[in-house]
Amino acid sequence: MGAAALRALPWALLLLGPLLPGQVLQANPMLTSEGQPAPLPGGEVPGFTPAPPAAPEEIHPLKEQPANGSGEGHAKPRKAFPVIGIDYTHVRIPFEISLWILLACLMKLGFHVIPSVSSIVPESCLLIVVGLLVGGLIKGVGEKPPILKSDIFFLFLLPPIILDAGYFLPLRPFTENLGTILIFAVVGTLWNAFFLGGLMYAVCQLGGPGLNHIGLLANLLFGSIISAVDPVAVLAVFEEIHINELLHILVFGESLLNDAVTVVLYHLFEEFANFEQVTILDIILGFLSFFVVSLGGVLVGVIYGVIAAFTSRFTSHIRVIEPLFVFLYSYMAYLSAELFHLSGIMALIAAGVVMRPYVEANISHKSHTTIKYFLKMWSSVSETLIFIFLGVSTVAGHHYWNWTFVISTLFFCLIARVLGVLVLTWFINKFRIVKLTPKDQFIIAYGGLRGAIAFSLGYLLDYEHFSMRDMFLTAIITVIFFTVFVQGMTIRPLVDLLAVKKKQETKRSINEEIHTQFLDHLLTGIEDICGHYGHHHWKDKLNRFNKKYVKKCLIAGERSKEPQLIAFYHKMEMKQAIELVESGGIGKIPSAVSTVSMQNINPQTLPLERVLPALSKDKEEEIRKILRTNLQKTRQRLRSYNRHTLVADPYEEAWNQMLLRRQKARQLEQKMNNYLTVPAHRVDSPTMSRARIGSDPLAYEPKEDSENLPIITIDPASPQSPESVDLMSEEPKGCSGLPPSPEEDEEGLVMRVKEPSSPGTDDVFTPGTGDSPSNQRMLRCLSDPGPRPEPEEGEPFIPKGQ
Repeated sequence: MGAAALRALPWALLLLGPLLPGQVLQANPMLTSEGQPAPLPGGEVPGFTPAPPAAPEEIHPLKEQPANGSGEGHAKPRKAFPVIGIDYTHVRIPFEISLWILLACLMKLGFHVIPSVSSIVPESCLLIVVGLLVGGLIKGVGEKPPILKSDIFFLFLLPPIILDAGYFLPLRPFTENLGTILIFAVVGTLWNAFFLGGLMYAVCQLGGPGLNHIGLLANLLFGSIISAVDPVAVLAVFEEIHINELLHILVFGESLLNDAVTVVLYHLFEEFANFEQVTILDIILGFLSFFVVSLGGVLVGVIYGVIAAFTSRFTSHIRVIEPLFVFLYSYMAYLSAELFHLSGIMALIAAGVVMRPYVEANISHKSHTTIKYFLKMWSSVSETLIFIFLGVSTVAGHHYWNWTFVISTLFFCLIARVLGVLVLTWFINKFRIVKLTPKDQFIIAYGGLRGAIAFSLGYLLDYEHFSMRDMFLTAIITVIFFTVFVQGMTIRPLVDLLAVKKKQETKRSINEEIHTQFLDHLLTGIEDICGHYGHHHWKDKLNRFNKKYVKKCLIAGERSKEPQLIAFYHKMEMKQAIELVESGGIGKIPSAVSTVSMQNINPQTLPLERVLPALSKDKEEEIRKILRTNLQKTRQRLRSYNRHTLVADPYEEAWNQMLLRRQKARQLEQKMNNYLTVPAHRVDSPTMSRARIGSDPLAYEPKEDSENLPIITIDPASPQSPESVDLMSEEPKGCSGLPPSPEEDEEGLVMRVKEPSSPGTDDVFTPGTGDSPSNQRMLRCLSDPGPRPEPEEGEPFIPKGQ
């Protein structure tokens, strides 16, 4: 083994010779002014100079070489060992990047340390001012300030902000107001772009010789760049004023979703500017490209989100790399969308929304905390750098100021925004349950801020096709500064002046969250009953599909099942039991944890004064989330009516028998009503009975067999009249189901006590003969002797001998 290695060593060194310095190739330090290697005579390879050929004995690895010079003995001049040196070019790029990030963090820290400044000036305004000062300082010392390049902005600074917004997007208000957001984002952005572009084209035609050369397509391109609401500026301003959720999600959702419209219009007019003639087919293809860009970006994001969720199933043994998967898959979704000129912002939002519920169910709690704080930190630093570099680029860039073009752009931007919000809100309020008030419309129109996306898109324009690029950039920077400084600084006092509802600072209680879910299920059931398929109906269908199919594939183990409250309770119980045993408090263990085996747990010797740690905020939030998702059970949908899939009802036979009895009783009552035309004799009231007896006492003679009858004494003056007796039922002779006996032939009406039902019978399914009022009325009709003759004059009030 050792001999073979020694024989192979010379050949390995020969192969590695070109990579070792001073062997075969030597670097040529001579470079041109452009940084390219200088051409060499003789057709040699530029950038490298071949070393002189060496004899075989010279390159033998085992031959001793001179330690400090060549083989001829010419010694190099010896220099003192450098104790310290400066090599700034070696660390220039990472050093400057770290310095800029450190400056951004210090500015952010100083902004929040001084409350008097933060209460008046928004953070974005202060950062732009810092960028202006830094850019002026760099330019004052004779250096060229760095410019915010579009590639750096779109590939490195914008994705963290959009990922943070999409991953932690409030889904409930976003989905409930999705229609309104789409109308503002699509129709509103198209209106702003064409309205502003058309008016600016008219201004250019009337503005004099300096603007006549700007055509319609160039103005439409400029309108599409400046018309989109910027999500970075909206986030920076609206999070400071703590506006209510409805207005925040409307403006912020519009700024997120209008990216697809902006990208389509930008590339559309940029391509049309290179055409000699635009045909109808080009316009139709440009219209179709909007759906391809928007829906394609969403599809790319959904695919990467599902892959990220599926990957998180298998990370239970390697918890350290869980946050890395979230960041990498999201960034790959953004880059893949940008690769095909799709909407990268839509891809990031879709990836964050799709992956979050499944990833959080698979990863550990510490990984979730890492993802949360790393995203917040990354997005905050990117936002700070964007505003600082916006100020620096303003100082460093080339500008061409034209008063007519710049002032007209600013004025028409405000007019287009106000008119678009008013017209669209009038249309939207016809379909909304919660109407947008005039105060809401004012905040939506006033909150349409422009930012760095418009500046970066303007910076991407080519001088060859758009010679007015510098004037466009000047107008864009003016609009950005006006919206950020003027509107951003005055929106907070206007919100306080108009008494606009602020965001609820405290979290909702568990009771409120459970009742909110209860109302959701109730509204879903009402929509099903009414046959109106609203968003509650479709959300319920999506949740059922998610629980039945998707969760089983993307969530690992038992966590894919819905009831996890009991498992979490057992987990906490086990943890509490172990902590109690370790602390020496075995006697304090409640009986609820008696099922935990304590035989294999070795208690450590710890002081008895140890206090169990209180529940952290993260653990409390986890408990709230589990309670919120499990205490309210989702309603179970009944099967649709189908004679092949009907399930037998155990009470169906009993209900059928009861219905048949009721039907027969109604038929019998109808037959009796056909024969009996006289209504049943009503029992006289106590006053009428006393009047009858007082009119002719002799007319009332007791019967011969009255001594054998039971005597019932009723006080006529008492409130309990015979009509209010519940426990007694009057049954005529011959109607009790038994043949009348000879002794009962002359008894007439007999008062009998109602027998109680047996314990095994059900009053609902086995009703008695005299339970219902209709049966009592029918029985009284059967016992009626017929019409009586009218009393003539001279006869007693009560006839004798009845």
